[in-house]
Amino acid sequence: MKQNSRLSAVLHALLHMAEHDGPMTSEKLGECLSANPVVVRRTMGLLREAGLVSAERGHAGGWRISADLAQVTLLQLHAALGEPAIFAIGNHSEHPKCLVEQTVNAALDHAFAEAEALLLSRFAHVTLADLAEDFARRHQEYRAAKE
Repeated sequence: MKQNSRLSAVLHALLHMAEHDGPMTSEKLGECLSANPVVVRRTMGLLREAGLVSAERGHAGGWRISADLAQVTLLQLHAALGEPAIFAIGNHSEHPKCLVEQTVNAALDHAFAEAEALLLSRFAHVTLADLAEDFARRHQEYRAAKE
C-alpha cells in the first residue's frame, strides 16, 4: 500500500532550510530529500501560496522560510499540502445495500473520524520550532557521542 509521505518530506526540507544560512535551491533540497527538483518546486509552490516560504530568483536565489517557526504548525502544513487523506485504509463499498457492509462501514467511519480528529488536534500543537529544537538536541547528543 502506497503511503503519502509529502508532509514528512516537507518537514524534512523545512528543517534543512532552517539550519541553512541563506536560500536553498530546489536542486539542493532535492538532494536532501532524494527527490526530483521539479517535485520540490511544485511542493514549495504550495507552501509559498500559504505564505510559509518565499523564492528568491537569480544566481544566489532559492527557497527561504518566510514564517516564524514557532507559529507554523503541522496542521498548517497539512492544509497547505491540500489536506491529503490521513489514512490509506478505507471502507469496502462494493455492495452499499448490504446491511453487513453498512454496519461495518458505520463502525469504521466512526473509528476513522475519531482517530483523524485526534491526529489533527495533535498537529495543531506541534510547531516547526518544536521540531527544530528536537533536531538541535539530537545533533548535539550525536556530536557529544562522537567525541
